[in-house]
Amino acid sequence: MNSLVVTGGVPLDGTVQVLGAKNAVLKHMVAALLAPGTHRITNVPRILDVEIMGKVLEHVGATCAFDGDSIEIDVPIDPNPEAPLELVRQMRASILVLGALLARCGEARVALPGGDDFGSRPIDMHLDGLRDMGATFELSHGVLVGSAPDGLRGADIYLEFPSVGATENLLLAGVLAHGVTNIGNAAREPEIADLAAYLNQMGAKVEGAGTSTITVRGVSGLTAADHRTVPDRLEAGTYALAGAITGGRVRVEHCRPEHLRMELQKMAAAGCQVEVGESWLEVTGPDRPVPVDFATLPYPGFHTDMHPQMVAFLSVAEGTSIMTENIYAARFRYIGELSRMGADITADGQHVVVRGVPTLSGAEVDGCDIRAGAALVLAGLRARGSTRVTEAHHIARGYSGFVPKLQSLGAQIDIDA
Repeated sequence: MNSLVVTGGVPLDGTVQVLGAKNAVLKHMVAALLAPGTHRITNVPRILDVEIMGKVLEHVGATCAFDGDSIEIDVPIDPNPEAPLELVRQMRASILVLGALLARCGEARVALPGGDDFGSRPIDMHLDGLRDMGATFELSHGVLVGSAPDGLRGADIYLEFPSVGATENLLLAGVLAHGVTNIGNAAREPEIADLAAYLNQMGAKVEGAGTSTITVRGVSGLTAADHRTVPDRLEAGTYALAGAITGGRVRVEHCRPEHLRMELQKMAAAGCQVEVGESWLEVTGPDRPVPVDFATLPYPGFHTDMHPQMVAFLSVAEGTSIMTENIYAARFRYIGELSRMGADITADGQHVVVRGVPTLSGAEVDGCDIRAGAALVLAGLRARGSTRVTEAHHIARGYSGFVPKLQSLGAQIDIDA
């Protein structure tokens, strides 16, 4: 999927269903390495990042078999504790195999991670916490070599920032460690609570996931288990905003609206009609949004991965909005692309000033990462004329069936290979 061609001006209308969260299923796949045997994970999106993680697991020695929206992972008794550069450089979540392999094998060789370019995202908190648990590390030719020959041991760890990745790595490491691990100032994302639920199904003893303090009591071994992945709140929010920016109505099913509480509050403040049920939400967009200020924050704050889509929506507001990005220092490449479409947006440090304009116009733009690509498609749905979003393969890393789902809502969008 190299390019997407979008013709704007059609209000979206209809119902769409979402699958499991990208940011959960990737971690479940890594967690499977902790227990030999056959695991079955369901509600799995068929996206590029899942396929890449499958290749990482296969390099470790597991086998991965896809069947519709499920994946069966067969984990060997003696995994190969290595994740190669050519795979890890494509996806930052691969760094999570570090904690899992150290816990399972007592050693790990993992290339430093890649993924979307959002500026510096060091893994210092991951390494400091694992060192507290007894691991040692050296860096050789871009490969991080970790060792814990006598096994990891429980420790009291306080994170300087509620990092999702560091929380997950320490959680994965702690379940097979000797003793008790306490993670303070832990990230509270729903995907972390979902990971803990899966680990507990495997026989782990994890308490407090979803709160700022997680307690992990190490066990001597785990067994394979089945698990259904939590719905993708980012996919749900993106389709809701697709309806909103076109002045249409979109109902999203198989989701958990409580996981989008702040995002839905801001949509309502911008003039959307928002209705929610236990497993669905429905958003009807205004002709033009009311300007709204918002800031990205760790959960339960506004998710950084919803920031580009929300800025695209507010680019046609009747007034000026200010967005503050508190998570990633360099997530603003998409702003220049929106400006090509006639948006009036400027960045000043971590702040983005969005001066709403009456209309956008179609242009050729670069979808430089997963959420930027989605945001530019949303802008194209609102714009006059035709918009070509290049580098659209990034979107395929995070959204399953993105084009047909939008088409089912009435969007005029096609793949141009």
